[in-house]
Amino acid sequence: MLLILTLLVAVAAATVLAYAPAAQWLAAYNQSLVVDDYPQSVEEAIPGPEAQLAEARRYNAALSSGALLAANARVPTSTAAKGGDFDYSSILRTDSGVMSRIQIPSIGVDLPIYHGTADETLRRGAGHLEGTSLPVGGESTHAVITAHRGLPEATMFTDLDRVRVGDLFTVSTFGEVLTYRVVQTRVVEPSDTETLRQEAGRDLVTLVTCTPLGINSQRILVTGERETPTPPEALEAATADAAGAGFPWFAVLYAGALVVIGGYGWWMHRPPRRRARDRGTVAP
Repeated sequence: MLLILTLLVAVAAATVLAYAPAAQWLAAYNQSLVVDDYPQSVEEAIPGPEAQLAEARRYNAALSSGALLAANARVPTSTAAKGGDFDYSSILRTDSGVMSRIQIPSIGVDLPIYHGTADETLRRGAGHLEGTSLPVGGESTHAVITAHRGLPEATMFTDLDRVRVGDLFTVSTFGEVLTYRVVQTRVVEPSDTETLRQEAGRDLVTLVTCTPLGINSQRILVTGERETPTPPEALEAATADAAGAGFPWFAVLYAGALVVIGGYGWWMHRPPRRRARDRGTVAP
């Protein structure tokens, strides 16, 4: 009975250790499928890409207020004006629900961007903060993209604190590829929203996530300014398939652990005399 309990505890421990990497691998795999499907979704979108981009630019022109970050919330929220009489959810809309794609090469991020910042949305990818500029570029625009940090089942923006001034990131929206160079990184209180407002003549995107991990009482803001022309390598990366989730080494290690545990159980279940004989300590 003690042997069975020992084996069960060992299997449970191995399963717990494998859960986080397994969940992260599955999330990365699913996100890569969504990202790879995005160009096809754009081609099939109704209205077409040109009409949707034009509507997004009209939305940005009508937008006049900023965003609010709710204190101690896991994700930013917005109480801003919704761009006049525009239907936010129908602009830059595809059947898959993906608005854009964001790539941050310095930390290996490649995520779909969805409308809004509901918790359910942010468990699938990054979210665009409603009430800020849509990510189509242009003078006097400031789009805000948010994602979770520190989720056991997905990486998302967990490493956003490693992004440095001068790094590049790319936002691809309905065939438009926009590259931004990081000009500022800050840790702010949730009530500090001034840096999220539009600035005359500037084309900005700010990436937002919570910090410290598990406490979420402050916000990391990484702001990039449009880099023109778009670097050729960014154009190439934006049209390439996602890198994918990589080989699931956790599965190999987990299987190996189960083999070791099973082998130990088999060995210990043998009669003591036979175990001793196999070790060569008892004559046959």
